[in-house]
Amino acid sequence: MLKYDSIAELVNEAEKRGLKLSELVLKTQAAMTEKTEEEMFATMERSLQVMKESVQDGLDKDKRSASGLTGGDAYKLNEALKAGKNIAGHFFGNAMMKAVAVAQTNACMGRIVASPTAGSCGILPSALLTLQEEKNISDKDLVMALFTASAVGIVIATNASVAGAAGGCQAECGAASAMAAAAMVELCGGTPKQCEHACAIALKNILGLVCDPVAGLVEIPCIKRNAGGVGNALVAAELALAGVESHIPADEVIVAMKKIGDTMSSTLKETAEGGLAVTPTGKKLCEKVFG
Repeated sequence: MLKYDSIAELVNEAEKRGLKLSELVLKTQAAMTEKTEEEMFATMERSLQVMKESVQDGLDKDKRSASGLTGGDAYKLNEALKAGKNIAGHFFGNAMMKAVAVAQTNACMGRIVASPTAGSCGILPSALLTLQEEKNISDKDLVMALFTASAVGIVIATNASVAGAAGGCQAECGAASAMAAAAMVELCGGTPKQCEHACAIALKNILGLVCDPVAGLVEIPCIKRNAGGVGNALVAAELALAGVESHIPADEVIVAMKKIGDTMSSTLKETAEGGLAVTPTGKKLCEKVFG
């Protein structure tokens, strides 16, 4: 039975069988869980629907988080997008808007898909849903791409971590970016090997990112880091699809990320005891919320 402890192993097996990564993952997961491929697909399809709903929920201009610290930013981005005021073009503007929308839905206690975590929940859906709109991709293909993303996430979780409390935000937004980058590459016709390169590049670009939530809440700077995370995923996917390769294999990047997380100060791992959380403004915001 195929193990999910190596990106290279997944890629090699997919190439050997002449399958996409998503096809391999669907088959192996169905066998491991003793379910049919149709059942596995239906479960993932429901996750895609929740992702779509979380974007729409996050566009409510009047909705605010319980802390009062965040809300309404996705609406602003969407208005700028509709007015053609964004700098980086429609695709990137659309992706940023969706990433912020989903992250805001999470901050407002709405329903999201933790992909791989609640704190990084906007990156994968914004990447895939934007690609769907821009390239007219079917829901079926999007669901399959989620299997590719999930495999990348499982390997990262197995060999490192996807939790900010264990590895900093490099583990959360980094893993989400890697998952999104690999999924986008497959959707755009890339090979399993190119998916691996995209994963490696996305992780490399975000190594060392700390987790320093203001007031200990998954809002500041987490929501905006989702926008940055999808930007990182787009960069990695573009590079990989153009034939740019990562000199450091994805599996080695994952191990490096773990070692960085292990040596990172505990003040920078979701404790709100370092970084932005202890800036003068960060402390004032904490007092505003908790007194």
